[in-house]
Amino acid sequence: MSSATGPAPGLPVRMPRPRQPGRHRRPETLAAPQDAPPLVLAVPGTPSAAVRALVDEVVSIARWELSGLNALVGYIDSDGQDAECPALTDVLTGLRTDESAQDQSAAVVVPLLAGPDESVLGRIRQAVVDSGVRVELTDALGPHPLLAEALHVRLSEAGLARADRARLFTVATAADGIILATVGGEEAVQAAGVTGLLLAARLAVPVMAAGLDMDGAIAQTAEQLRSSGSARLAIAPCLIGPELPSGLLEKATSAAECSTAEALGPYPTVGKLVLSKYTTAIGIAPQQPQGAPLR
Repeated sequence: MSSATGPAPGLPVRMPRPRQPGRHRRPETLAAPQDAPPLVLAVPGTPSAAVRALVDEVVSIARWELSGLNALVGYIDSDGQDAECPALTDVLTGLRTDESAQDQSAAVVVPLLAGPDESVLGRIRQAVVDSGVRVELTDALGPHPLLAEALHVRLSEAGLARADRARLFTVATAADGIILATVGGEEAVQAAGVTGLLLAARLAVPVMAAGLDMDGAIAQTAEQLRSSGSARLAIAPCLIGPELPSGLLEKATSAAECSTAEALGPYPTVGKLVLSKYTTAIGIAPQQPQGAPLR
């Protein structure tokens, strides 16, 4: 019989089992270096309650993946009057360091953008200049294979794509042509086109990228897909959400006369891609962000 102080003499003692490697075990969580600069997430769009909730989830994912991460949020379009929605310039200004620390960046700024948008990136660069703080500004999150995965999931959630590639499960309302919608001009369309190739490989249907902010581009792309044989079209926003002007997606959906999936939002790999940009900038190399396993 065991006692309060341990097992009775002669009885085997249960020893902790060593951790076993394997693809089903979660990798050890990395810790941020003690002197690592903070990650500043630069968020476009109006800082509404929905946007704040989305950003909180993205930051939470990044912190879960890198313990001790100092993550801050700065809103590009904030007027700075709400303490919960600080303006990007104000966040950066608060990071000013003394002269002895001027040999390193005070922060790594990661734009919350699925693809390049020069109008937004230009405003971020201006906020950096206005703050007078030396920072490292990363590229947008895409193009990236994990964005193709997230787009696939959003389409399947809307009943517009099969969700299970392994068993070739079909959906009666699945689209046979996808318009990958973005904002940011021609550069953004080209970047979305790279992700679109990856999405097309997943779905085995045509995927074409088009700009929501380019006059008539969505309707023209819809016509092009229909003329090549696609009858059931769907719009997949290659956008996280805050950068999408209100009403623009609804207008394009009406013009193209097709269904649409939700924007990427706080899909888990968005947070992982944010963290990947940060860790690359500071010179540490966590495991590459992984997507959901195939069923």
